[in-house]
Amino acid sequence: MSASATSSAPLSISGVIPAFAQIGDFGPPRSENGVGCLMPWNGKLYVLSYVSHRRQSGTGNGLRVIDENFVMTRHPEGLGVDGTYANRFIHFESSQLIIGPHVVDKEHRVRTVRELVDIRLCGTARHLKDPANLVYMLGMEGELFELNVRTLEVKKLFNLTDQLGTPGEFKCHFKDCYTAYGRLVVANNDYSEPDFLGKQSEGTLAEYDGEKWTVLERKPFVCVQGRGGLIGAVDGHGGDSPGTIFATGWDRASVILKVYTHKDKTWRTYRLPKATHTHEHKWQTEWPRIREVEHERFLMDISGMFYELSPWAFGNRIWGVKPIAQHLWVHGDFCSWKGLLVVGADNASPDSGENHLCAEPQSGLWMCRTDDIWKLGRPAGWGGPWWGAPVKAGEPSDPYLMTGFVHKCIHLTHTAAAPVRFAVEVDFQGDGHFHRYQEFEVPAGGYAQHSFPPGFSAHWVRVVASADCTATAQLHYT
Repeated sequence: MSASATSSAPLSISGVIPAFAQIGDFGPPRSENGVGCLMPWNGKLYVLSYVSHRRQSGTGNGLRVIDENFVMTRHPEGLGVDGTYANRFIHFESSQLIIGPHVVDKEHRVRTVRELVDIRLCGTARHLKDPANLVYMLGMEGELFELNVRTLEVKKLFNLTDQLGTPGEFKCHFKDCYTAYGRLVVANNDYSEPDFLGKQSEGTLAEYDGEKWTVLERKPFVCVQGRGGLIGAVDGHGGDSPGTIFATGWDRASVILKVYTHKDKTWRTYRLPKATHTHEHKWQTEWPRIREVEHERFLMDISGMFYELSPWAFGNRIWGVKPIAQHLWVHGDFCSWKGLLVVGADNASPDSGENHLCAEPQSGLWMCRTDDIWKLGRPAGWGGPWWGAPVKAGEPSDPYLMTGFVHKCIHLTHTAAAPVRFAVEVDFQGDGHFHRYQEFEVPAGGYAQHSFPPGFSAHWVRVVASADCTATAQLHYT
């Protein structure tokens, strides 16, 4: 599992380095071997892969390290520590990397938190009250712990399945957490066919202020990230910072981007296209991330589309969200290392025998320049603010992204017994000010379609109905 030391760079095929592949044992068991965590740390790149569910020993997963000479070795502390790990975090006060259940100091000495080995760790976040010594550790089944990064003492704080009433797989399917501006935000991505059909809503986005929990949304969310605030970034409160917290999720209508703007302490909802439906079920959304891959510039991945994103909000609004490329990739993490963008994939999994055409779990690393992402599939997708949704007369929909696509059309329908007029409004400056583009009258129980002129675009588009009804407004971008 290690590359041989050599004076030349390892073989690269279109940026993929075969010597860095994470290859599981032939088994049994034959589980997943996805790259859940990539973290540069004091000259080296730490790689941690994950299995499908809980600890499955003997699968060949575990902690690996790529050194400054591009040689990969399996870390001895990771032997026998197989699990579903996707958490990675730098604790600045103690100069330690936390990756999975492992804590790594600046001399690359690794300690393993044995009490957390069997927890499907999905997130690590700064502590609200004692960030110099403690961090939060979140498990996929809703276990929330405090970890003392110096003594490795573990204390369980909450069972979020009870605290938040999450009813999904094993009562929940948490994916991420993040702390800033005096709040810990957690994301649970439960979503399956009954959610799509409107029979249930099991996902959860929630926040904790140190005293109480507040559910922000009952929809599936997968990633929570930000930059902590330009001012007072160490304590995460940020003063009067123009900073934000981003949370990505979806429903059947579109991708959802929730944004907390610190200046007015408000959560807002934006909507984005889906580039694919192959990232729809909770099991298919394998850790789409938001990461700072260039200084103060975010790369966001959600529903098969990469976007560029600024961490700052001006006038309490975000703008300049721009699609980069669509893809079919399943990748657990990406980061910057040695001037490269490194992407860790989840390529092939026997899935305990459910995939009859794969016998060997394996996943690769792709190394490129950040701007090479633009060479992938041209941005295209579909979605909109409503899909069979109850709407109120005169109440605008959530803003839906319009910029960065070539051809655009909108489809409108409703179930009312009388005609309904739909006003399409655009925000071409991205500052939250919308202007009337055109109004369309849709007959009772009818349908209307409009193709925007070639070259027409704006940052955001929204729709306003003239009457209470159940309506659909979907846009297709090609």
